[in-house]
Amino acid sequence: MAKEVTVTAEETAEVKVKTPKEKKQPVSRKDMTKWQWTLKEIKRNGTAYALVAPFMIIFCLFTVIPVIVSIALSFTNFNMLQWPDFVFMDNYIRLFLDDDLFITAIQNTLIFAAATGPISYLLSFVVAWFINELSPKIRAIVTLIFYAPSIAGSAYTIWAYIFSGDSYGFVNGWLLKLNIIQDPIQWFRDTTYCMPLCIVVSLWMSLGTAFLSFIAGLQVVDRSLYEAGAVDGVKNRWQELYYITLPCMKQQLMFGAVLAITGAFGFGGVVDALAGNPSVDYCAWTITHHLADYGGARFEVGYAAAISVLLFLMSFGSNILIKKLLSKLGQ
Repeated sequence: MAKEVTVTAEETAEVKVKTPKEKKQPVSRKDMTKWQWTLKEIKRNGTAYALVAPFMIIFCLFTVIPVIVSIALSFTNFNMLQWPDFVFMDNYIRLFLDDDLFITAIQNTLIFAAATGPISYLLSFVVAWFINELSPKIRAIVTLIFYAPSIAGSAYTIWAYIFSGDSYGFVNGWLLKLNIIQDPIQWFRDTTYCMPLCIVVSLWMSLGTAFLSFIAGLQVVDRSLYEAGAVDGVKNRWQELYYITLPCMKQQLMFGAVLAITGAFGFGGVVDALAGNPSVDYCAWTITHHLADYGGARFEVGYAAAISVLLFLMSFGSNILIKKLLSKLGQ
């Protein structure tokens, strides 16, 4: 016979089994506020946030905070010696209504940006596309040849010798020898030639970091995608480029676009080296020159901050536009 087992009420209480309702239920996103959900995600990904923290701290200290301070100072009259005097929109009104040289700077900057930005961007990609088709050994040599001008610090000064304004200049020497001209041309002292030559020199030096990123992007495209594209009806290299290559390179293309826009709107160093500062009749005067003049020479920091804010908005708007255009690739 089976032995009977008696269980008292106290033992039953000790061995109490939790019902499903008593178990801890997961909290859904809808039951939490945005702040609670953020804290939960930070705790869950604490290691990742700790690794990102040094960069974010430096980025905020040297990028975000200066931008905010510049925007605040743009509404003041500040000379770095006295406390800022709040003037609201006076600096911006002065820029567009009383400062004729700023209007000239905007026109020249837009011309430089329109000429150097898109052309240098397309040139970098086309050259990278061509080099990517070469064998690895030849590719390395050709890449160095095209990349060398951008890594040589003052390589553009060779153009000052080529287009020197005396008879010893390379171009003037040949033109005089061929009797095409009778007197040497002052290339960088003539408003007709100064800006076009500065644009040409800038394009010559434009194959920089973006050029290398394009080569890297072309090399990581999965080759099996081209075979799949051929099956799906891709018939030529141009269709491969638009429907396969470019969509796979969106990150590199965006990176190159940011560098091209930054270089186009920050155009100034080449002009200073070749045409001087200021250039003849301000024919190559840009926003960066105007900013440096008021911020570094006249110490009108509030007015210079307003100029920098407008330059920031122009660059930021261009980046947004490029991002929208790149998002449509392959569609």
